[in-house]
Amino acid sequence: MTRVTLDDWAAMPRNRDEVGRGVLVAAPFLDTRHQLAVTRLAYFLDERFPDLVALAGVELLLAEEPLTIRVPDVLVTSSTELNVRRASPSDVRLVIEVLSEGTVRTDRVTKFSEYAEVGIEHYWIVDLEEPASMTTYRLIDGEYENFGEHTGKVSLDFDGTPLTLDLDALTTRHAQRP
Repeated sequence: MTRVTLDDWAAMPRNRDEVGRGVLVAAPFLDTRHQLAVTRLAYFLDERFPDLVALAGVELLLAEEPLTIRVPDVLVTSSTELNVRRASPSDVRLVIEVLSEGTVRTDRVTKFSEYAEVGIEHYWIVDLEEPASMTTYRLIDGEYENFGEHTGKVSLDFDGTPLTLDLDALTTRHAQRP
């Protein structure tokens, strides 16, 4: 089996696929509920962090050899460079994965260990199954520790910024205004 290199990857059209240890990993189809939650999370976080940027669907280069590139649902970066194809783990403060059919094991096991290995300090996993929930992890001595399992309205502090996030509102329709 031929392993995908960074040059091979750069020559491919942009998509949501990923590379794990040199092997191309097809991304599952994401339903509209998932996409709505990702969009709302990225916008919500981006509005609250004046010195950070929250982005959805950005490549994250975890290793060049063997090549490992993930595309987290949302990442929060301290990088001031906004026109890049992929982010560097050293600039990423938070990664959020929203579970969907076909990603549960990857998000809970594979990415969990990969993100810890490259030193990403915060990792949140959102599960949209009723009731919507979020598990927050923080890297302590090279290992993720569970900092809370939340449902409903979540109040937490991220990097000195208090956040109140309504998990149930991630996928509900807004009332139409007259």
